Amino acid sequence: MAQQRIAVVDPGSGNLASVVRALEKSASDNDIEAVVKVVTAAADLRMADRIVLPGQGAFAACRRGLDALPGMVDALEERVRGNGVPFLGICVGMQLMATCGLEHGMTPGLDWIPGMVAPMDPRGMDGAPLPLPQMGWNALSFEEGFHPVLDGVNPGDQVYFVHSYAFEAAEAEDAIATTDYGGPVTAIIARGNLAGLQFHVEKSGPIGLMMLANFLRWEP
Repeated sequence: MAQQRIAVVDPGSGNLASVVRALEKSASDNDIEAVVKVVTAAADLRMADRIVLPGQGAFAACRRGLDALPGMVDALEERVRGNGVPFLGICVGMQLMATCGLEHGMTPGLDWIPGMVAPMDPRGMDGAPLPLPQMGWNALSFEEGFHPVLDGVNPGDQVYFVHSYAFEAAEAEDAIATTDYGGPVTAIIARGNLAGLQFHVEKSGPIGLMMLANFLRWEP
């Protein structure tokens, strides 16, 4: 495989350095030649072989940050939807793939995967509310062999979550993995050349690095 150009889009929400380091380490550990670059200019997407959109904080703030980058949303539409470039959304970057988000009012998402990002209301076995945000390690539940991003990952493997809002997919098949926090919570969404991870893959240890390597090898 030729050297890949990985564009990490900066919507102004922070957390980019750890994502870049994780992508670089994952590539290096798996003999994948890759150059990882943080981008804020729409023109930088034209040469990207893969695009990653991280995000943390509030849905509305991340969307405003994306809209503040001139031409970026149009460039994402062209490269990801039009040209089929593999795309990975991480945390709020994954949530932005939805039709809309309900955090701090209703905010339009990119509408790439139908659904909404709604507040969680987790309850324990006794009906009492569970703490929010869901913070810490939690196990993944999924059907083995269903998606290349999960190659080598086992149901029950744990990844690191920090969130109070969750993606509610309009079509069940788009939610390819869940976690349990007072009931099933969408953990991974995927459709075509799109994949999104609710958890912080860059903070999820060897399992997270494995998934990033899978993304770098993925040929949707």
